[in-house]
Amino acid sequence: MTVPDAVHVVGGGLAGSEAAFQLAERGHTVVLHEMRGVRPTAAHRTDKLAELVCSNTFKSTEVTNAHGLLKAEMRALGCIVLEAADAARIPAGSALAVDREAFSAAVHDRVHAHPRITVTREEVTTLPTVGIIATGPLTSDALAEAIRARLGVTGLAFYDAIAPVLATESIDEAIAFRAARWDKETMESAQEEPGAYMNCPMTKDEYDAFIAALSTADQFTAHEFDKVPYFEGCMPIEEMARRGPETLRHGPMRPVGLTDPSTGKRPWAVVQLRREDKAGRMWNLVGFQTRMRIGEQQKVIRMIPGLANAEFLRFGSIHRNSYVNSPAALSPHLSLRDRATTLFAGQITGVEGYTESTATGLLAAINLDRLLRGEAPVIPPPTTMLGALYRYLREADPAHFQPMNANFGLLEELTDPPRNKDVKRERYAERALQTLDSWRQEHGIVSATVPPE
Repeated sequence: MTVPDAVHVVGGGLAGSEAAFQLAERGHTVVLHEMRGVRPTAAHRTDKLAELVCSNTFKSTEVTNAHGLLKAEMRALGCIVLEAADAARIPAGSALAVDREAFSAAVHDRVHAHPRITVTREEVTTLPTVGIIATGPLTSDALAEAIRARLGVTGLAFYDAIAPVLATESIDEAIAFRAARWDKETMESAQEEPGAYMNCPMTKDEYDAFIAALSTADQFTAHEFDKVPYFEGCMPIEEMARRGPETLRHGPMRPVGLTDPSTGKRPWAVVQLRREDKAGRMWNLVGFQTRMRIGEQQKVIRMIPGLANAEFLRFGSIHRNSYVNSPAALSPHLSLRDRATTLFAGQITGVEGYTESTATGLLAAINLDRLLRGEAPVIPPPTTMLGALYRYLREADPAHFQPMNANFGLLEELTDPPRNKDVKRERYAERALQTLDSWRQEHGIVSATVPPE
């Protein structure tokens, strides 16, 4: 393939800054397009690259934590965003918390100082032929419309209505039973398989106590940019509970078509869980999108019979977020399916979190570099956290696709998993880092360095 005069990275957030630097270090001339400076967003306060608009933490650094394992993999690939985070780190125990201004300044200055990167301040309204789109959850209306037109009307969403996701082993199947309504699997997706649903039955007293807890639960207060209209299809469960005590029982918690095998009767109400992954290791609470604070989600959802020991792989939320339906619209390496050199990275791909967004920017740069050198794109195996994230973006059910953060439920299961959770996570981490090292060697992938002239 003919190498273009320049590759284009659209968006100067975490993913875009990482991608631009990685491409430049691999010898490419890069134009990084950032609209802040000529057009502000409702979230950002400055025009600095890599500005953190919400939390100032990148979460855990411990490899026995999913976010810490992903960081270890990214460090092995030479991530410059994490280098800046380390330099701007402030005390926060095992969490990588940063002085947000020092962090942003470090990334901003390093990108601007690179001799192969030109930063232009302009709004991009078309998709680059050779480049990476990393415009994040606040993609401008014009570019979002161009993406939607290119991918089709179902290719791009404009808000999240996310329900919690739980680990399989934390669900008590002595209480929760597997069944679909009327003993039929849903026809919403051709990919549905038998056993796609679990059900947590409730008595009237259990239901009434649950509704009372929901109605008084503490919620996040949205930033102005985070506010979205409450359509009926994404109404928070706590808002539905406030409409009246029977609302949920005639909505997502309706028991019709279900029989509790332990009683032989229809329950008063049911909380239904749907498989989130093909292996059945993650389960989504159907219709349970919520604005409850994390502590409240844990307290209230653990009131549900069968979920007393629920382990949360993803917490529920509702917020504005432009993101691509990646499993429906993109290639495995997150490009247009008919143009491999137009890649997507960051939150717009359907990942959640600073670390996850940066990681996709890093891998997008590696793959665009490979494509421009005439090599095939590569993705780490799903025994790594980075590879498991990409597998989710490739294999999730398009009909139910929602953004995802790093968690151990995404990883390929161990061949002989130990019972002890801490030991199990140690083995996950050991396997992931060994696999990543072998994968790097197999494909000749090294940490980015300036190539010899």
